[in-house]
Amino acid sequence: MTAVPVALIQVTDVRRITPRMARITFAGDGLDALPSWPDQQLKLLFPRPGQTVPRLPEEPGDDAMGWYQAFLAIPEAERPVMRSYTVRSHDAERQRLTVDFVLHGTPGEAGPATRWAATAKVGDTLARYGPAAEYARPLPLDAPGLILLAGDETALPALGSLAEALPATARATAWIEVADPAEEQPLPTRADLTVHWVHRDRAPAGADGALLAAVRAARLPQEPVFAWLAGEAGAVRGLRRHLIGERGLDARGIDFTGYWRRRLTQDDAPTKEDLAEARERLAAAREQAG
Repeated sequence: MTAVPVALIQVTDVRRITPRMARITFAGDGLDALPSWPDQQLKLLFPRPGQTVPRLPEEPGDDAMGWYQAFLAIPEAERPVMRSYTVRSHDAERQRLTVDFVLHGTPGEAGPATRWAATAKVGDTLARYGPAAEYARPLPLDAPGLILLAGDETALPALGSLAEALPATARATAWIEVADPAEEQPLPTRADLTVHWVHRDRAPAGADGALLAAVRAARLPQEPVFAWLAGEAGAVRGLRRHLIGERGLDARGIDFTGYWRRRLTQDDAPTKEDLAEARERLAAAREQAG
């Protein structure tokens, strides 16, 4: 393994934990030495059609920029598809890494990551980039007040890891949007956590979207001191504006990430809204640091 956190990983277990979510466990070099934290991000590299193993740079360079340039130099038809995911759990002793995959859409509509996950079997091989400790974000999970968590099913792996990391003294409330009741899953925690499941198949049509409408209509027992928001980028922006403009939450007390964009993939160019979100995240990080 080079200084850049890249390595091949092999599937050791596949489970369908809900009709639309697959939990896949991997083994591979270096998993015993990974740093670990809640809401831990990494990138997965998927082989192209006709490949059994993703092609990685032969001369990867000594740093992240060098590796990425070498990655882009691979012909597009052979270059792995790279997508961002969250570590659901990490077992350093057993050298195992578990990732939950949301299975979006029908087979004809699904993207390359969903197509791979829907048919994954023991022995299949991916590559990982990360996790890297420099991307860890300290989160105030022991805040002496209400913690608000909100997201859709793509946020569930991270939200599950956050729930497990909450101390027993924490009080938290979560709103989670999923397709229907069959997509609900347990969220083990030591904390006093109240979970509100928002079902898209039962939500009234409206401009706000199901998740934002549910949070906007909620009566909170007290004003949250920290909010964590993730999921579809437009919904996350709406939630953040609501919490700041209508609930009066300090912008510095919100951690927010748009995981995906409606009708767009990670390969598409950023929109004006994406760039605005990036500026907001940068400004929030500067305020927290200052």
